[in-house]
Amino acid sequence: MKKFLTLLAVVFGAVALHAGEYPDISINELKSAIVHKQVTVIDVNGSDSYKEGHIPGAIDFQSVKSELAAKLPTDKSALVVAYCGGPTCGAYAAAAKAASELGYTNVKHLSAGISGWKDAHAPLEK
Repeated sequence: MKKFLTLLAVVFGAVALHAGEYPDISINELKSAIVHKQVTVIDVNGSDSYKEGHIPGAIDFQSVKSELAAKLPTDKSALVVAYCGGPTCGAYAAAAKAASELGYTNVKHLSAGISGWKDAHAPLEK
């Protein structure tokens, strides 16, 4: 029994590592947070993509990364969500890591990315 429990701990630990360092947020959860003005969203798709359409209110990481601290809320426990192209894109991690290094403790990842946002027919801002 002890070996079985150890094996389960190893398997679940590997799954957690594979899932990524930052918890995922769903499109519906993000929509709600945006409506209630409870989130800062960071787009990591590059400035050209940002100009073509981004999640409403999102910050263009490429253009503000050197001054990101000034763009984030003063409350370090505030929700910060980073996203990039979609489920196979890992670029979001640069913004998530930057926010974490600035002391933000509630950093999440929209793994659906801009492609999932568009597929859900969610609004875009240009």
